[in-house]
Amino acid sequence: MSKSIEVQDLNVYYSDFLAVEGVSIDIEPRSVTAFIGPSGCGKSTFLRTLNRMHEVISGGHVKGRVLIDGDDLYGPGVDPVLVRRHVGMVFQRPNPFPTMSIRENVLAGAKLNDKRMSKSDADALVEKSLQGANLWNEVKDRLDKPGGGLSGGQQQRLCIARAIAVSPDVLLMDEPCSALDPISTFAIEELIGELKSEYTIVIVTHNMQQASRVSDKTAFFNIAGTGKPGKLIEYNDTATIFTAPTVQATEDYVSGRFG
Repeated sequence: MSKSIEVQDLNVYYSDFLAVEGVSIDIEPRSVTAFIGPSGCGKSTFLRTLNRMHEVISGGHVKGRVLIDGDDLYGPGVDPVLVRRHVGMVFQRPNPFPTMSIRENVLAGAKLNDKRMSKSDADALVEKSLQGANLWNEVKDRLDKPGGGLSGGQQQRLCIARAIAVSPDVLLMDEPCSALDPISTFAIEELIGELKSEYTIVIVTHNMQQASRVSDKTAFFNIAGTGKPGKLIEYNDTATIFTAPTVQATEDYVSGRFG
């Protein structure tokens, strides 16, 4: 189910403003890739181009190609809604639907895709998705309670359960732990390690230790100054990026001498 991502010379625009310039990157299936870099360097913007979420902002468009297993996400006639079904997204702040029960939250996306799901199929999907997000044992006795009543870390895992319920090929995570305490962060990091056996995962993080713990490969983005486009500076195995990067700016950033 997990798929490769190949990006070829991608430029990301908001109207006339070039936000990210000339990114080419190959991401392997069943792996975790971390995007790191200073604030405003385009890493979250670039992440959003991998499921066309940047288009929800007015004027957002790209030049270049994003291929998932060889299929261009930006090809003529490609439906962005379908793209987002195959490429799931987990955001910085947990965003369960507050009025929906835990069960309804998990099924929210799946029900849009398959209106006629039987109750037994729905029950099985809820259990499988919550098991997949390491949340089942904590919530199985209160599935009808509001998703908003869970702790922050549980809410984030509920959002991951909701994302995987539609059986995506790729899972994008935009700083999924930045609003969480260390124990919840550890739970999410462990979960990422387990999920990569089934999904291609791309994570944006400001936490260097997190990038080094969870990812197989790391991409360092940087920006020359305000109003300039973000660029991919270096991309390699995570161990190499953190111990023997080839670009001075990467070394300065990962060693904390940046800025």
